[in-house]
Formats: sequence, C-alpha cells, structure tokens
Amino acid sequence: MPVRIGEVARQAGVSARALRYYEEQGLLSSERTDSGQRIYPPSAVERVRLIQQLFTAGLPSRTILRLMPCIEAGQASPDVFELMAQERERITTAMAELAAARNALDRLIQIANHPTPEHCPALRDPAWAPYRAPDESAAGAVPVGASTAA
Repeated sequence: MPVRIGEVARQAGVSARALRYYEEQGLLSSERTDSGQRIYPPSAVERVRLIQQLFTAGLPSRTILRLMPCIEAGQASPDVFELMAQERERITTAMAELAAARNALDRLIQIANHPTPEHCPALRDPAWAPYRAPDESAAGAVPVGASTAA
C-alpha cells in the first residue's frame, strides 16, 4: 500500500523537505495521486534510512547516487571501492584542515586571554609602536615595558 510523504518522513525520522530534496537529487522517487500528493512504496522508509546513513558517513548526494545501483544489486565493482576510498581521503583532508583551523582558533583564544605587547598594540609603549622582542632590541635601546628610571 502506498505511503504518503508525511508518513515516510515520520517513520524515517526526516522532514518532508528532505524527501523532496532526495527526489530532486535522483535518490528517491515517488508517484503522484490525482490530487498531486506524493506517495511512496513502503520500501521508501528503508531507502531513506540508508540514504541518511550515507549522508552521515559524509558522502555527497552525487556520490550516493553513484553508489545506489551497486547497493540495490548487492554487488560492488572496483570502481565503487575506489570512489569510496576517494571520499574517505577527501574527508581525511577536510578533518586535517579543520584541526588546523581549531588549533589557530585555540592560539587566538590564548592570545585574547593572555595578551602581550607582541599581539596587542594597545599594550605597547607608546601604543601602536612596532613590537620589538627584548632580544631584538638594539644596544642601548630600552626594551618595551622597561623603565628608564635609574
């Protein structure tokens, strides 16, 4: 018995909007009633759950579309395994880039919590003067923050 879009969405734990998106991407198909409502076969719920698992694994819809015939047939070709390996490498690269971004943000948080003249021009004397590390100061020059009183 055909299932309406709202029931498929409820059973699969997704929104009706997600189902329409899956249809736009060619991942799911429906028929229309005389009144234009989408109806799906009962197997649509299981298919949507599978699509969700593939999205959760980080696969884009274009890759999922390429995998679905093999999944439906229960047989994968070497091309499919290569495709999955490429997707894994893409995800690994993205993870490394995110880790680098997180580390840069951690450094900015550290600087914000513990500002130094090197990182905060307002702490320089005079304010906004170029920063000179103590070991870089010229002979006889007074390091930043040092007193000139003897």
